[in-house]
Formats: sequence, structure tokens, C-alpha cells
Amino acid sequence: MGQRYVSHDGFAINSRKPKSKYAKRRKKPRKLINIIFSQKTTIILLLLMQFAQIFLAFTFLNENYSYLSVIFSTMGIGVAIYVVNTDRNPAYKLAWIVPLLIFPVFTTILYIILSNQPYKRKVSNAYVQKNLDTRYLLPEDKRLSDKLEIRDPELYRIVRYLDDSAGFPAYRCESAEYFPLGEDKFAAMLKELKKAKKFIFMEYFIVDDGEMWGEILDILIDKAFSGVEVRLIVDGMGSQFTMPPRDIKAIEKAGGKVLIFNRFRPMISTIQNNRDHRKILVIDGNVGFTGGVNIADEYINRLLRFGHWKDTAVMIRGQAVWNFTMMFIQMWEVISKDTTDYDKYRPDEPDHVPKTQGIVIPYSDTPLDSEKIGRMVYTSIINTAKDYLYITTPYFIPDNEILTALELASKSGVDVRIITPHIPDKWYIQCITRSYYRELLQNGIKVYEYVPGFIHAKNFLSDDKRAVVGTINLDYRSLYLHFEDAVFMDSTKCIPDIKADFDDLFENKCHLITHEDVNNLSFISRFASIILRIFAPML
Repeated sequence: MGQRYVSHDGFAINSRKPKSKYAKRRKKPRKLINIIFSQKTTIILLLLMQFAQIFLAFTFLNENYSYLSVIFSTMGIGVAIYVVNTDRNPAYKLAWIVPLLIFPVFTTILYIILSNQPYKRKVSNAYVQKNLDTRYLLPEDKRLSDKLEIRDPELYRIVRYLDDSAGFPAYRCESAEYFPLGEDKFAAMLKELKKAKKFIFMEYFIVDDGEMWGEILDILIDKAFSGVEVRLIVDGMGSQFTMPPRDIKAIEKAGGKVLIFNRFRPMISTIQNNRDHRKILVIDGNVGFTGGVNIADEYINRLLRFGHWKDTAVMIRGQAVWNFTMMFIQMWEVISKDTTDYDKYRPDEPDHVPKTQGIVIPYSDTPLDSEKIGRMVYTSIINTAKDYLYITTPYFIPDNEILTALELASKSGVDVRIITPHIPDKWYIQCITRSYYRELLQNGIKVYEYVPGFIHAKNFLSDDKRAVVGTINLDYRSLYLHFEDAVFMDSTKCIPDIKADFDDLFENKCHLITHEDVNNLSFISRFASIILRIFAPML
């Protein structure tokens, strides 16, 4: 019999009994001495030392050479004027201008350093060029587009945008299954992994040692030994200190390959902000998963952190999986500089033309170009909602454009509801999130908090028709700094399942925030939010 864990709120979570030397591992708490002398601590200390050196050097010069003070102050004004005239988000500009006024010397030098990054430009050019070079491999279904243009002009405009601006075409949905919990996704994931015959592509922000990763690792090693091509991409910050190096060696020894995206290094560079936040699993080109679920025990409630962990995912089958496959290959080629025989990884051709079950578009967003795909898709759904708009997000730090669109939708009669966590994983993020509550309530938007714990799902749903399930949070990091992915769906068979999940959350697991709740926020929380909101684009 498997163990049974019970959270503080009474949620019971079943856990399977591990079956192997990998699956049975449980990550042990690290001793203080190990933390102090860890690689992560060393890198952070080196970064802090670089900041301190810059600050002390120019503070000394500023204090001891009065004429340099005038020069640096003038430079600070010049940088502030330059920042104001860039095409960046207004909140991002404010986050720089305030420290420029307080610490003109330090901030000026720091801005100059961060604005001149040859390595970032090199990576950016490589990624953008790779997308352009492989655009021909993602052709538009012209017959489908022509039908949509006549039948549903609103949907056609979203389809047109994602194809032209992101390079990801629309498909007739052959199958889309929604998972309301990480545990559900994990069970389906294991089942599909065991069926793999040709290849397994995995790309995750976090791979953390524990039971979940142990069970997956067993399958990856077995499949690699049996001749299945296994490739894994993990983020250099999200997984660098959590994925055991011995596991990488075990996968490679079995014949698989592992790449680290953008390793976390002890150097001041803006590219440290550009993380691979995507969660992609492709099996044999015919099955694709995405959603908020990383590879760590808390995502499936085998390790209880922040109460009950609520997350979601979606699995699609058929030709649309090709978008996911290409996202993975594009990233792999940029990191490895390898070339790929793309045709080896195409999905199987269907025996017959599937009956249309709506439209599905897996898509990706990159911070290395000027197009903010995730933000634009969200804004489009907000602007086209007619009856209701439901949103789940673990971090609600919207830019002005999204906030204005939400308020306009609510004032136009749309029932706008937003669910955020009651138990946060980061206290300062919740502090900023709650600072928006008063404005949202004043504009008729209903705000809920997920009482059992932490909700990590990133879902949009409108009018029983359109939905997005993916990795994109409503904060600056997801909208502007991270590599992200999601699935846009219109009229697919899993839309009612997403709606049922929202209804259950509203009725049984969430607290509706009132004006009284907002008024009862502590003075410290309100004061902290005033400061933190200024720097929100950098958090």
C-alpha cells in the first residue's frame, strides 16, 4: 500500500510505493554547512561582491573628487532621459528612474554595463535567426484559415497573429485532455512515457530530486537503453542546484542527452534574467504536454509546501504536437549548435481526416525579440470576452495595458474573476499582488484566493469557448523576461472540463475577497507594497 499524506486543510493525497532505487529517493534537508559551502551560495556571493565593488568604487570617486560628482550626476540625468525615451514598458522605466535619482553614480554605471552585453546579443541573434530559418517547417493550413476568416473573424485574428508573429500555425484539434491537478498530469505522463518507441523530448524549468523525478528517471534510462532517443533540457537556474549531477550522468550513460539552458554564472549580466520557464514533453511526435507542473514532489503533493499545491496541465495529440516538437528542436539547436533531421520527428499521418473538435495552437514566447506573444494572446482573450473571463495565476503583477483591459472588460459587463494563492511561495509577490485588490474591486472585478494553499496554475477561460493553459504568469518575468509556452484552444472538448474546474474552485476552495478584507491588510503590508510595486518589473 502506498503512503497517505494529509495536508493541514484535510486534503488527502495518495502516494504510490516507489519501485526502484531512483523512485524511492526522497530529497533530504540540507545541513547548514552544506548550504554555506554550496555552489549556489558561492555564485550568489560572487555576484554580490561585483555589485559591492561597483558601488564602493564609484562612491569613493564621487565623494573624493567633486568634479566627478558633477560628471556622474550629469550622466545620471542623461541615462534617465534615455530610459524615458526607450520603447520599454512604463513600469520598467520607473523601476530604473527611481534608483537613478537615489544612487545616480552606481545606477548609471550598472545600467551602462547591463545595456552593453555582447554575449546576450549573440544568443538573441542566434535564437531569432533559428526561428526564422525554421519557419518554413511550420506551414499554415490555408484551408483552415480561410474557413475561420469567414466563420469566426475574431478567432481568425488570433490565429493570424500567432502564425505571423510567433510562427506557430493553428490545427484542427484531434484530442485535448485537461488535468486539474499535477497528480493527474503525472499519472498520464508516466503512462505515455512508458509507451514511447521513437523519442522523448523533455524541457523543464525545475527538475528536483525526489519521488516524482525518480519515477520519471527510471523510465528515461530504460527507454534510452532500449534505443529510444531521449533528450532533456533543463534551465540553468531552476534546475542547476536541484537536479543531481549523477542523474545526468546516468541518462547519458544509457545513451540519452541532457543540455543546461543558460547556466547560472557569477557575472553581472541581464541574460541571467532570461530563464527557460517552459514545461514541454513530447513523445514520439504524437503526444504533447504542457502546463504549470514542473518535475518536483510539491507539484504532485508528495511533498507538502505552502499547503495543498494546485496546478494544471493539458495533453494534446495529433498534428498540433508538431508545434511543440519544433519549439524543443529550435531551443536544442541554439544551445548545442547541432543540426537536426527534422522529418524524423514529425507526427504520424492520421489514417483519416479527424472530425473537428475545435482549434488548438501550441505556441511559445521568447524574451529575445520585440514581440510579446504571451501578453498579446492574453490581451486578445480579455478584449474578445463577452460573458465571462476567468483567470488563475500564482503571481498577479500585471502591466498597465493588461490591467486597463481587465478593467474595461469588467465595466463592459464581462464577469471577470481572478484566482490567486492564499498561501504564497514568495511573501513579497503576494504583497504586490494584494496591492491591486482595491483597484480591481472598485472596477467590479472579483478576486478570489485559493484557501487550501498555493495555486500555481496559469489558466485563462472565456465564454465556454476559449482557453489558454500553459506556463505564462501574469507578471513581468513571464510576460517580458522568460521563455514561455502555452496552448490556445477554441471550442475543444476539454473546455467544459476547464469550466468545471473553475466552478469547483469558486464554490468550494476559494475565498471571495471583499473591501473589508482589503481594509484589514496591515500597515506594514500596505507600506511594503508601495515600495515593492516600484521595483516589480525587476522581481
